[in-house]
Amino acid sequence: MPKAPQPTQTQTQPQTAPAERVVARLRPHARRLVVPAILLIAISGLYGYFAAAFDQGWENLLVLAAALLAGILLFLLPLIAWLGSRYIVTTRRLVVRRGVFVRVRQELLHSRGYEVVLSQGPLQLLFGSGTLRVATGGETALTLRDVPRARVVQSALHDLMEHAATLQTGQRQVMQTKVFTDQTTVWTGR
Repeated sequence: MPKAPQPTQTQTQPQTAPAERVVARLRPHARRLVVPAILLIAISGLYGYFAAAFDQGWENLLVLAAALLAGILLFLLPLIAWLGSRYIVTTRRLVVRRGVFVRVRQELLHSRGYEVVLSQGPLQLLFGSGTLRVATGGETALTLRDVPRARVVQSALHDLMEHAATLQTGQRQVMQTKVFTDQTTVWTGR
């Protein structure tokens, strides 16, 4: 009597998804830092002009303190806020991280399916950036503001979502065929 073929290891275990890889690490467009940089140059120029203009030492210290405070508020805080925003696109999900003192992390799996809407103002069109709104069915949408190369990021998100859906469909088919081949029904009559 011939023996039934033994299932191989690939037939008995479901296929696993490939390891997660980082596709892109993005920050908002650096154009956001142009105005703070201009303000820093203006603050430095004003401090240079008024640094030794007063006879009293405390008045000169007051000018220095005002220049430092204005530099911190008008340049350093916007720079830290820009550095605190990050968009990470991987092969499995989209991660949005924001915040300096309080970190907020939002994740959206590509396999869940979503809609990507790109909006660009005149200045964003000029620089090739844009605001991407990623919306799933009934949940709140993720907003990626001022993304550089926004059209490329939008098409990459569409491709990754399509690939995840294809991979998920393939895994379902493997699982369904495994379930059907493993089930044996024995009918006995009474």
